[in-house]
Amino acid sequence: MKRLPPALGFTLLTLIMAGAVLLRLAIGRDSQGLIFRFEFLDDRAVRVLAGATVGVCLAASGVFLQSLLRNPLASPDILGLSSGSGLGVMAASYLAYVSGHGISGAESLGISNALASTLGALVAIALVYLLAQRRGVLDPTSLVLVGVVVAMMCGAGTMLVRQLLPDQGMAAGRLLLGAVRDVAPRELWVLTPVALGVVAFGGAWSRAMDAASLSDDETRTLGVPLARLRASLFFASAVLTAVSVLLAGPVGFVGLIAPHAGRMLIGPRHGRLLVASCLCGIIVVVTGDALVRAIDLGSGQLPLGVLTSLAGGPVLISLLRRQRDAIS
Repeated sequence: MKRLPPALGFTLLTLIMAGAVLLRLAIGRDSQGLIFRFEFLDDRAVRVLAGATVGVCLAASGVFLQSLLRNPLASPDILGLSSGSGLGVMAASYLAYVSGHGISGAESLGISNALASTLGALVAIALVYLLAQRRGVLDPTSLVLVGVVVAMMCGAGTMLVRQLLPDQGMAAGRLLLGAVRDVAPRELWVLTPVALGVVAFGGAWSRAMDAASLSDDETRTLGVPLARLRASLFFASAVLTAVSVLLAGPVGFVGLIAPHAGRMLIGPRHGRLLVASCLCGIIVVVTGDALVRAIDLGSGQLPLGVLTSLAGGPVLISLLRRQRDAIS
């Protein structure tokens, strides 16, 4: 796909994003079924903001991880951050339950869902980073394989903890449905500014990320504090993943699709790429939320993660094939 001039590319993405937002605001349901009517002051507007926040978090996290690890396959779900974040939430609920504070009483122990989610993501990415190294050097193939294994282990741990909770953890498990939740506005007034602040913090390292696309020795020669850059981007990715899990549960492949779409449209320079990827992330999540709202399965709402996985699976296979061909 031919890259567009930055101004044209950003204009195109902004128009598509506006269309996705209008589509979501127009779609609703009542007792009689699907209705099309614009509503700006009801729960739809809150869900649009929540979906946009999730899209920004996952897209920015994908950009940071792909830059940090020099691997186009890096994303929060593939490397286990999303699963680790979900496991952290479930573990906090279990600790609250066994200590007699109830499933929702984790804050009585000084452990909020936000803290538990962030810690889970940090532990997961630390494991992947340590286990994927060979003689002190990150191996791209091992990185993906280790990430998939860590994600599977965290998913299995989440299921185990749910079985240990009353009603199979249905109350705590609502956070892990893989769908944009009907969150309270006050929750968004906290999480959305946090997400935007972390994205801005990561964006301040954009020039360093450009330099970090070279080898470690070349990056250090240019004066980039590589250790501080990695620590900052690891932490930013963990916080953003945690916010997305709190708002929508684990949503797969957005962190993979959005950066690649932005890179094809705008180019690889990270300052522009971060903004373009965030716009792409908003488009994917808000459009997906509109589709799951419109599709009536008769047995409940289709999880957003199903749609994003159906779209992201072929993208991952294409990238794997391209990387294999480049190696051979």
